[in-house]
Amino acid sequence: MTEVTIQANDGGSFNAYLAAPAGGKGAAIIVIQEIFGVNANLRTICDKYAAQGYFAIAPDLFWRQEPGVSITDQTEEEWQKAFALYQGFNETKGVEDLEATLEFIRAHPGVSGKVGSVGFCLGGKLAFLMATRTDADANVSYYGVGIEGSLGEASAIVHPLLMHIAEKDGFVPPEAQAKIRETLASNALVEIHTYEGQDHAFTRIGGKHYDERAATIAHGRTAEFFAKHLA
Repeated sequence: MTEVTIQANDGGSFNAYLAAPAGGKGAAIIVIQEIFGVNANLRTICDKYAAQGYFAIAPDLFWRQEPGVSITDQTEEEWQKAFALYQGFNETKGVEDLEATLEFIRAHPGVSGKVGSVGFCLGGKLAFLMATRTDADANVSYYGVGIEGSLGEASAIVHPLLMHIAEKDGFVPPEAQAKIRETLASNALVEIHTYEGQDHAFTRIGGKHYDERAATIAHGRTAEFFAKHLA
């Protein structure tokens, strides 16, 4: 487990947390942050994917505002900082940084060439945009916020996309969820699961809405999805 430096496509550079599989060979997964930066939870997710045989890389997407953000959801002060970073985040530049990460990890020694992405919250939206704007091989979105505003890009999805939606998500109202399902229903590459009774971030360990049963089901579906499409 190490820190690597990635060159941004428009100049400058940013860091990323990289966890490698014990065997030194395999497909790769880009793990896309929530609004809390590349924190302990995100690094743990990377480590778990590495234990499953993947290279897992989590780029610092807030570097243009403040490099090295790593906060939790446990205090009001941290929430306020997280929302401020979210408000100041340039989504277009963020996707460009993810594309640079994709290029970096595809060329990394030991990586098979297959690369997927998985994102949570803000990262869930960005995982959707990875499906519409990049050639990542498979993408997974957990309770992405604001996806309904980018559905005009849906026709660009040419690689498998798995979406986990929380039925009671306070940041994604029912009408937004309905629009997502309706727009993507005809695309055979898109698989959508809605988790009844669950609120936003139901897989975030230690979070207010964490639900072990729903998280286990969602992660199981993700594991099967990546095993199928990144083999």
